[in-house]
This record gives sequence, structure tokens and C-alpha cells, in this order.
Amino acid sequence: MPSSVTWGLLLAGLCCLAPASLADSLHGVAVHKITPELANFAFSLYRQVAHQSNSTNIFFSPVSIATAFAMLSLGAKGDTHTQILEGLHFNLKKVPEADIHAGLQHLLHTLTEPNRQLQLITGNILFVNESVKVVDKFLEDVGKLYHTDVFSINFRDTKANTQVNDYIEMKSQEKIVDLVQDLDKDTTLALANYIFFQGRWKVKFEAEGFVAEDFHVDKKTTIRVPMTHRLGRFDLLHDKALSSWVLLQHYRGQGPAFLILPDKGKMQYLEAKICQKHLARIFKNIDIRSASLSMPKLSISGTYDLKAILGEMGITKVFSNGAELSGISEEVPLKLSKALHKAVLTIDDRGLSI
Repeated sequence: MPSSVTWGLLLAGLCCLAPASLADSLHGVAVHKITPELANFAFSLYRQVAHQSNSTNIFFSPVSIATAFAMLSLGAKGDTHTQILEGLHFNLKKVPEADIHAGLQHLLHTLTEPNRQLQLITGNILFVNESVKVVDKFLEDVGKLYHTDVFSINFRDTKANTQVNDYIEMKSQEKIVDLVQDLDKDTTLALANYIFFQGRWKVKFEAEGFVAEDFHVDKKTTIRVPMTHRLGRFDLLHDKALSSWVLLQHYRGQGPAFLILPDKGKMQYLEAKICQKHLARIFKNIDIRSASLSMPKLSISGTYDLKAILGEMGITKVFSNGAELSGISEEVPLKLSKALHKAVLTIDDRGLSI
């Protein structure tokens, strides 16, 4: 008899594994140089978000956030510059800064290149007060390396909030709406970062349709949600080191997703223990086994104030009056007043959208 695993989905991780051709260039080699640092940043960021979010749902893209602040570092100087890159977990003694930008540029290019199997839209928009003259080299670099838009705006205009949100909605192809709720009139620089991903499972969860069943949000909260079921063979294992079940679901296209369900009462243990080495070991040892799986149809969105989160991870100066951002403007002292990130996740029988 196949085992029966009911997924009260508590933690979902998307792992975009680039094809082997990714390393077929110098930039591809740079991607592999920065991969461990990106993974370490991802887990550190997750723990910080989990600490601040208490029992709420968590969903974000660490790669998208890392590219946003690596982009910003191009205009930073001195301690501000060092703090940003080290806060992203890059070891500047081991990995040259040029390799960081080349690796992230190539990673973004690979993940967002046209693919009929999947769609990934991610972007950065830097909103700059209209009185600020932006350095030409900064505009050139962020456009070339990170496809970042720099949008000039009058933050004192009563319609500034609407203008910002309209521009974000347009650039995200209407996937991200009303991201910014409050803009201070004294703002000179604001950053918006977003991601949308749509993919399809190689094997669909649709054989038995949807049935309303219990979904355990936490120890005290149970809700009824549509669940889809499938009896079959899956990349599935129980990892004793993490006290969790791990399901590896493959996409049509570039990569797999790890769906991780901690044993009862082991969520905090999982959050404390999970790291790049664990996922690498799981990926190597996971085996195909028969199982009856239940997958919830659900939607999760995450909107994060990166100033609050990254500030706790050591990135503080860029948000302060002492920010050194003369690489963005040589004439006007700047600081990053607001930095927001939004990701949206929908899981159903066909796949997921982030």
C-alpha cells in the first residue's frame, strides 16, 4: 500500500536550477561563484522575516531582493557600499564585485528569457525626486545589468502615490497593484521590487478534482480549503535531520520546487536547521516512492518593508541621513526612504504562480 501524506503546507521553496548551459560562459561561471552566498542570504532572510512575522504566512523571493540591493550598491560609496554587499552575504575577499554583478545579471537573463513552458516577471523600479539629477553612468549600469527603471517624480504632489502604483502596475503587467500605501512628502529615493512566476507541474494534480478539507494554519486554527488529490509515484522522502517530509515537484521548463512539511510541532526546528547543505543533500538522496498526496489550492501574497527587515541584517546606512549615494547623484544628498518587495503565490492542480 502506498503511504498517505496530507500536506498542511507550511513552507514552500522554489529552487530555480539553471540548465547546464548556464556555465557555458564567463558570466555563467560567475553565477556559480555567487550561488552559495545567495543561498545563505535566502535562509538568513527567511529567519528574519519569520521572526518579524510571527504566525503569518511568509512568501518572498530572496534572489529578487538580492538583485534589487546589488543594483543599488552600484550607486553607493564607502561604508554604505560595503554594508549592502556584505549584508547580502557576499564575501568581497573571495568574490570580486564584478563577478557579483555579472553573475546576477546572467542569472536574471537566464530566468527571464522567453519560455513557453513558464513565465517569470521580475523588476526593480527606483523612484527619484524630480529635483535630483541622476548620474549618467548609474543610469547606464542599472539599465544594462539589472534592467532597472529610474522614474522621476514629485513626491510632494498629492497624486504621487497613485503615480507610483500606476507605474508599478504597468511594468508588472498588472500583476502587482497598490504596492505603495504611504509616501512621505520628504522622500527623495524609493525602491520597489516585485516578482511574478507562472509555471506548470510536469505531472498535474487534477485526477480527482477538488474536495473541501481541513487545512491546519497553526495549532489553534483550522480552515476548510479546496484540496486536490493524486495517487502516484513522487520524488518524496522523510528527512530525519529536518524532521520533515520533502516533496520535490518538477516544472515544465527550468527547475523544481521543494515543498517541505515539518513533523507536528517541528516548524521552528525546521526554520532553525534548514540550510543550503540540507537541500543539496535532499536533492541528492531523494527517491521515487508511491504515495497518496493532497495539495491545497491556495493563494499567498507577501509584501515586505525591506528597510525594517534588512536593517536587522546589518544594512542600515543606506536608509540613514549618512548614506553615501554619490554614485546616484553628486549634487543632492540622498537616502533610501522606502524599499518594498512583493511576491504572490497561487498553488492549484496545474502548478503555481508567484
